[in-house]
Amino acid sequence: MSNLHVVKIEKIAIECRHTKTFRFRAPFEAEPGQFVMVWVPRHDEVPMALSYIDGLKGFTSHAQGETTNALAGFEAGNRLGIRGPLGNSFDIKGRRILFVAGGTGMASIVAALENAAKNGKKVVSAIGAKTKDELIFVKRTEKAGEVHLATDDGSEGFDGFASDLAERLLESHRFDQIITCGPEAMMKKVVGAAMKKRIPVQASVERFMKCGIGICDACAFGDRLVCVDGPVFDGEFLVACEDFGRYRRDESGRRVPIQ
Repeated sequence: MSNLHVVKIEKIAIECRHTKTFRFRAPFEAEPGQFVMVWVPRHDEVPMALSYIDGLKGFTSHAQGETTNALAGFEAGNRLGIRGPLGNSFDIKGRRILFVAGGTGMASIVAALENAAKNGKKVVSAIGAKTKDELIFVKRTEKAGEVHLATDDGSEGFDGFASDLAERLLESHRFDQIITCGPEAMMKKVVGAAMKKRIPVQASVERFMKCGIGICDACAFGDRLVCVDGPVFDGEFLVACEDFGRYRRDESGRRVPIQ
């Protein structure tokens, strides 16, 4: 059972028009890919990937619902509740690693690619977003290695999705492993391309969560629970999982198609 830490927001960084990073101090150690449950006072508790894991920790929030929109109005000095770290982490293997991220999925893998670079890995990243103004953590990623950008509208870098850019990189580069996070349709394409080339791949999956500790079953994903068995899953499981890229659970627990 994870403890609840009441923390003060030390810093807030605006990453793009709808996304902010909240930095805080907490007495726990975390691994790249893990997440925390963030309690927003007077609202609700929501899962957030840790985009910073050393020293001043942090999570990155895209304001898109009642709780995250309320969180967007918080200021430095305000307090939040943090439970965690929760879930598993990325297991980086090999020397040349391709990181593929779409949108705010970058927040789930940026700490992993930084750690990989610190450990002497050759890091290549394909980062995608709808427009150039929504690309996040590009400077952090450039410090870790080679970076390729993609935008849906062609306003920066490759004109298209990060998954399409990744497929191009797979044709011209050799990689020992692929790490990905972003929209599930994008990840499904990346996982499929990796498996076709027999490259080990891991993806960080997002699902609706209530408890974060395996009690409520809200984050059911095939025969697994994202909060305790994930959020990181390997390619072998994902290609066999009927839910991946097809179904999710809504707030009532109903299994519904991914839009």
